[in-house]
Amino acid sequence: MAQILKGAPVAADILRNVTVRVEKLKSAGVQPGLAILRVGDRPDDVYYENAAAAKCGKTGIAVKKVTLSADISAAALLDAVEALNRDREIHGVLVLRPLPGKLDAAVSSRLTAEKDVDGITPLSLSGVFTGSGIGFAPCTAEACMEILKFYGIGVKGKRAVVIGRSLVIGRPVSMMLMREHATVTICHTRTEDVSSHTRAAELVVSAAGRAGTLTGDMLSPGAVVVDVGMNPDGKGGFTGDAVFESAEGVAGAITPVPGGVGSVTTAVLLRHVIEAAEKSVL
Repeated sequence: MAQILKGAPVAADILRNVTVRVEKLKSAGVQPGLAILRVGDRPDDVYYENAAAAKCGKTGIAVKKVTLSADISAAALLDAVEALNRDREIHGVLVLRPLPGKLDAAVSSRLTAEKDVDGITPLSLSGVFTGSGIGFAPCTAEACMEILKFYGIGVKGKRAVVIGRSLVIGRPVSMMLMREHATVTICHTRTEDVSSHTRAAELVVSAAGRAGTLTGDMLSPGAVVVDVGMNPDGKGGFTGDAVFESAEGVAGAITPVPGGVGSVTTAVLLRHVIEAAEKSVL
């Protein structure tokens, strides 16, 4: 039976530190603030927004929700981003993605890097890819690393496969794993025979965004599985990329969905907001 890598204790550990730092900022007259920008009503976006707002409320971070229609024009969306750039009460901006059409690139280029707490701007991504530490890493990618660290799962010298090549998770987490000296293979929609890669891996991070992507027969016995998928299950809930029952029977450790990476992602987001608030008063 695989070890279940629950996100709750990892998130709690991060949030204890966040709460202490929030109080220090408030005592110095600074109210940390997060803006959440959502376009449309995708179920996974709404779920993440609500989870983040709830955690902010518990830790003392102020939240401003900016909800825009799915058919908003690029100009109007960029105006909303500019308004948040200028808002001195907002220290971090979370843009829920992917955005409709080709708006992702426009927004990531317009958002000020100092408020980019989810690592979407070119400056933040350059920090991830060069290891310079500039800006903030994408929260979900960082959450994957936090889970491995918390549970004492070392990656040095290990063979890792990342399924998915997006700038949101796939490529950033690959860079982070390589920084920790893992040997990383990235699989994607054009990869032939993904199973041949995953069966040779000791660690699999699935960020395909498609239910059923990973099954037990695709894993080597004892492999660690970090499932980043958050896919609507048609019953009002969510399921991961992995077929959990199948993968659990082969894996040595696996994150559940829900209850795994998502809660840690939210905690990392809040930590980034606090770091941005602290930097604003230096």
